[in-house]
Amino acid sequence: MSDVTTPGSTDPLTLYTTTWCPFCVRLKKLLDEKGIGYVEIDVESDAEAAAFVESVNDGNRVVPTALYSDGTTATNPSASEVRRKLEALAGA
Repeated sequence: MSDVTTPGSTDPLTLYTTTWCPFCVRLKKLLDEKGIGYVEIDVESDAEAAAFVESVNDGNRVVPTALYSDGTTATNPSASEVRRKLEALAGA
């Protein structure tokens, strides 16, 4: 069990990324094209964010990692997975 807590967020979607990750760039481009908003946090410039990402990915700093408003996470999700999850949260 990790002592890193889930960051508090009222935002529907927070993306943990790096500037050099091609998967992050692609996901953000697709979300932008679909008009899906998100808050982006660069794990290379935020040690607390990096620790959170590692805590939900078995000690690995895997990006992109998505954090949803219900506290659940997804590692390297597709844009369609993100859209479906946000629709489910909106309907809850």
